Amino acid sequence: MARTIQILPDPVANQIAAGEVVERPASVVKELVENALDAQADRVEVEVEAGGKRRIRVSDDGSGMGREDALLSLDRHATSKIRSAEDLRGVRTFGFRGEALPSIASVSRLTLDTCLQGEEMGTRIRVKGGRITSVEDLARTPGTSILVEGLFFNAPARARFLGSAAAETRSVSEAVSLLALANPRVRLSLHSGDRTLLEVPSTPELTRRVAGVWGEEVSQTMISLEHESDRMRLKGLIQRPDAVPGGFRRAALFVSGRPFRDAALLRAVERGYRTTIPSGHRPWMVLFLDVGEGAVDVNVHPTKAEVRFRDSKAVEQLLEAGVRRALEGEASAATFEAPTVRTPAGREGSGPGSSPRVRERPDPSGRAAPGGEPGPPTSSSALNEPASSPEEDQMALFLPGGGDDAEPTERSVEPDGTSTDEDLPAMERPRLWQVHQAWILAEVRDGLLLIDQHAAHERVLFERIMARFDGGGAESQRLLFPLTIQLTPAEYDLVEDLKGLLNRAGFEVEGFGGDTVIVHAVPDPHPHFEAERCFREMIDELTHGSELVRSARNQHERVAMSFACKAAIKAGQLLQPPEMQELFDQLFATELPFHDVHGRPTTVRLSRTELERKFGR
Repeated sequence: MARTIQILPDPVANQIAAGEVVERPASVVKELVENALDAQADRVEVEVEAGGKRRIRVSDDGSGMGREDALLSLDRHATSKIRSAEDLRGVRTFGFRGEALPSIASVSRLTLDTCLQGEEMGTRIRVKGGRITSVEDLARTPGTSILVEGLFFNAPARARFLGSAAAETRSVSEAVSLLALANPRVRLSLHSGDRTLLEVPSTPELTRRVAGVWGEEVSQTMISLEHESDRMRLKGLIQRPDAVPGGFRRAALFVSGRPFRDAALLRAVERGYRTTIPSGHRPWMVLFLDVGEGAVDVNVHPTKAEVRFRDSKAVEQLLEAGVRRALEGEASAATFEAPTVRTPAGREGSGPGSSPRVRERPDPSGRAAPGGEPGPPTSSSALNEPASSPEEDQMALFLPGGGDDAEPTERSVEPDGTSTDEDLPAMERPRLWQVHQAWILAEVRDGLLLIDQHAAHERVLFERIMARFDGGGAESQRLLFPLTIQLTPAEYDLVEDLKGLLNRAGFEVEGFGGDTVIVHAVPDPHPHFEAERCFREMIDELTHGSELVRSARNQHERVAMSFACKAAIKAGQLLQPPEMQELFDQLFATELPFHDVHGRPTTVRLSRTELERKFGR
């Protein structure tokens, strides 16, 4: 009886493996660069022609290989990283699958040049379609160079599915850029023909690497993030809210130094930005996760592009909380030097399309703090460095002198979000002026702060009403003459549905027959409040929708956002000095004082450095 089960020859098995590992030229580049990084290279050079379809060359100055290891590296399942199945759970290097190099060699003409550190003579191995054609001595410096020519020359069906040279070049560039972001210590370059697409020097600062990869303009809009919870750690850079553009964005996620994709984690980051950016705007980020041994499986995808976390919900919560905490600090505030983007409301914020000049903020010790940290965290000591809290960042704005011995003043905040008289001593309170009855100018420790009085009050009212929703409702003022308000049928139905929330927001409402309601009591957020106008505008917005309320997570946020927007002090309202001081104190008692609920900045900072530069000092 004829056998139906056959053992595949190695060349065929390698080509099958290549179908998993080698999707396109970018896959080849990624695998070869990762091998160079695992070899502790300080310099990696990548060259491609025709997007890598014609030619790929990756050279490094890493540890190199002796002849025996070089030959073994071309065998299937050969690896220097794994000794047992247990090692799969703890591996922290890149190239450990053991199929990449032989798979690449099986669908190309490959030349491997390598020399072991400390040796004078290296080895050159030539492979065609998975078969070694020659092995010879080679005089060269320590390190490894791999040349891949004619990718898929023996698999024409695969070659036909490749994109244009330009498309494949973009894919290669994206792969190299991710690896460059993950490894700031390595000097890395990418050349396409005679064009240099990327050339970044070694640097200890992640912000400098971002500047080299994504551009100086983007790097100056990034702020540091560091958060820890349940033995998981998160570090990296996220974009300042006023700089977040609409539409296109770049996001680099790494776990134990490995780049990966995860749409759920990107959504968690965006939840962290809630109420600080307009709907549809997508922040740029470079984030490094360390979740501990055994908490992540990196082997769920053939090219390791996806991972599986043991507790994915906890990881999502870590990212959301980490982003939220980073946005509480002064570093997230807009600056006069920032570039501009168009927000949905037609106002200008900022984004990566122009040329910002953002100062480095001081840390509490007085030392200059760079905008980023070195690459992926690799030790617990680096991840446990003390960082200033958002409250300290906010207080640093107002403390006099700014010397090393300046101590933060205790702040006392009432449950409704207002500050007590102990908030700041009179000698430490900034001087305030109202400008064009729309902004409040404050003299702060390191320059000037311009506050949008309407946006600032929006933030105050939003956080106050959300706290009151959780705490049993707002105080209201009973009217001597109740308001009788005629509504449309749709508005009346909405008021009936939201009656409980409206009551907790301070509006005591009851039906009066037909489509009419009676308002017996109203909130009293400030002396200039127009209750009927606010109520009508809120109900209209909640009934017919707006970009603001559509961005809310639930009905509580919808009502709070609409109330904050309609009830806040308006531009054009004259404020007396005590009113300005109260608004100032209330703003900096909120969780996110630098952003209103529309995703616009409440404050804009002009540093002394920029003032001196403008005046030629």
